[in-house]
Amino acid sequence: MTNPLLTPSPLPYGLPPFAVLTAEHYGEAVRAGLAEHVREINAITDSEEAPTFENTALAMERSGQLLNRAAAAFFTLVSADASPRIRELETELSPLLSAHQDEIYLNRALFDRFSAIDTDRLDAESGRLVEEYLKEFRQSGIQLDDAGQEHLRAINAELARLGTEFGQRVKEGMKSAALLLDDASDLAGLPADDVASAAEAARTAGHEGKFLLTLIQPSNQPALAALQDRDVRRRLFEASVARGSDGSSLDVLDLARSTAGLRAEKARLLGFANYAELVADRQTAPDFQAVHTMLNRMAPAAVRNADAEAAALAEIAGHPLEPWDWAFYSAMVRRDKYDVDEQALRPYFELDRAITDGVFFAATALYGITFHERTDLQGYHPDVRIWEVRDEDGAGLGLFLGDYFARETKRGGAWMNSLVEQSALLESRPVVINTLNISKPAAGEPTLLTLDELRTLFHEFGHALHGLLSAVTYPRFAGTSVPRDFVEYPSQVNEMWIMWPDVLSNYARHHVTGEPLPRAVVERLDESRLWGEGFATTEYLGAALLDLAWHVLEPGDIPDDALAFEAKALAAAGVGHRLIPPRYRTGYFQHIFAGAGYAAGYYSYIWSEVLDAETVEWFKENGGLSRANGDFFRTELLSRGNSRDPLESFRAFRGRDARLDPLLKRRGLE
Repeated sequence: MTNPLLTPSPLPYGLPPFAVLTAEHYGEAVRAGLAEHVREINAITDSEEAPTFENTALAMERSGQLLNRAAAAFFTLVSADASPRIRELETELSPLLSAHQDEIYLNRALFDRFSAIDTDRLDAESGRLVEEYLKEFRQSGIQLDDAGQEHLRAINAELARLGTEFGQRVKEGMKSAALLLDDASDLAGLPADDVASAAEAARTAGHEGKFLLTLIQPSNQPALAALQDRDVRRRLFEASVARGSDGSSLDVLDLARSTAGLRAEKARLLGFANYAELVADRQTAPDFQAVHTMLNRMAPAAVRNADAEAAALAEIAGHPLEPWDWAFYSAMVRRDKYDVDEQALRPYFELDRAITDGVFFAATALYGITFHERTDLQGYHPDVRIWEVRDEDGAGLGLFLGDYFARETKRGGAWMNSLVEQSALLESRPVVINTLNISKPAAGEPTLLTLDELRTLFHEFGHALHGLLSAVTYPRFAGTSVPRDFVEYPSQVNEMWIMWPDVLSNYARHHVTGEPLPRAVVERLDESRLWGEGFATTEYLGAALLDLAWHVLEPGDIPDDALAFEAKALAAAGVGHRLIPPRYRTGYFQHIFAGAGYAAGYYSYIWSEVLDAETVEWFKENGGLSRANGDFFRTELLSRGNSRDPLESFRAFRGRDARLDPLLKRRGLE
């Protein structure tokens, strides 16, 4: 049978034909795509015609379609449904893809052609395309001599290997750290559906009659807020924070140290003081110092708020507080002081209704788009659902795939990725995926969400909207292809609709009785809004500042003891709180060590939140949920991708630069 990935998919919107694909198809297609892309680039550089926008920049944008198609499908499986063979292929292919990037951006003939393009008569988006290519050439080391380039290639190859290994160990580590319990009494306090999920997880893992508490990626585990047995809480907490640093075969501290050292070496080679400075050169933040200044400004107030919360918790507990006690007694404060029981809210947040009557409803109200489930199309796993998205006039806009349930073959966390990018040049329409890790209930039972899971659902769909509503010419600029410290902004904005009255009343209904979430409960939720912000901001800043600490190191300063370095770095930054571990510790900080994604860029969430807080104020000042407001946000920001400077898009939307005050107020940091 001919490999289906070698030709464009005949399915709607170019959806890969997952039903007929095998692991070997992915490997063959990626390798074929690499070879074809090399031939396409050689055709550009070997041309005897003088360099023009058409024969160089446009030719480059049209190239690599087989590689992009195959790699997008393959890495979707790597993250969301990785069989042992897919993991083997990832190990084989990642270095090849890294080397291929070097072959492009260390190609002097290609750089010379881009440098020779006359941009004077180009439109703004086309001119920006040339500028962005030239910038990436320079940031990738085109200016290095032959020896320097060879050194850089070797560093990049090893970083690709380390990142792949880190990600695979972390995924296995999260699975192996799950807490197995013998008796249902150990789970006292957990809602019945969570107990059923734990029983099902144990059965699936071969422990019939027992209960398995699986982990999520961050340090703080949701069950800690409900488990009444203090020793079970301790065991769950310790299992979580020890991941990747227990000296076992899944320990990743050696990988983290090696990665930090190579990144420091790479930054020095490229003329930067450290890796954080190199990354900042590619972001919307003016420089690394601006990032450091903002985080350091927030840290003291966040820790003061956390200390005040800790004092209140210790008083209720009646004994010295430990980290595994925090969530349990914090939930008690919400119940006793604010009359808010988050577990009691879950029956009002049923997954299917939250999707169709919440997430989709808000998107329709804002942007006029509609969602139509396509049960005739098949994803890469039976749990994946597919919707066709249509614009107000009925024209097809793209496909949205939802993959919501946790499974052993999926990595932790939540994310959005694209299978097909929008591009007027290529006449392609977007196919985007949201992936979450919600515990799957027993057959026939409803999926009831926590507030955090509900927030994640809306957040990730904000990323999906950024991809679906893209309206750019060139694939390089499509959707979420923006600087890392801007990409979280649209997703954070979408969170504002969770509690918006018109949206909330449409989806927040008891899954049995159909009764709406009482207005009094909503008001009490708002009153309790700032409770826990000290903890939340401190754990986030701990991770962001730990990330930067690893990436301001010089090549000769890599520590021998990663955990001692972590403790020292957190203390030096003023966020080394005994009761609050960073949201991610080094041993499972997948964002920054499993590839370069958020390396020296985990600050992006709070940097983007400055823009988000301003945008929420704008919506409130201008009437909230309306087509006029949605269309304006879509036109000036969501549709633009990276086709113009993202901060210019923000200014076009907001009418000015962002101010920090709304964020400080939101987090109680004034």
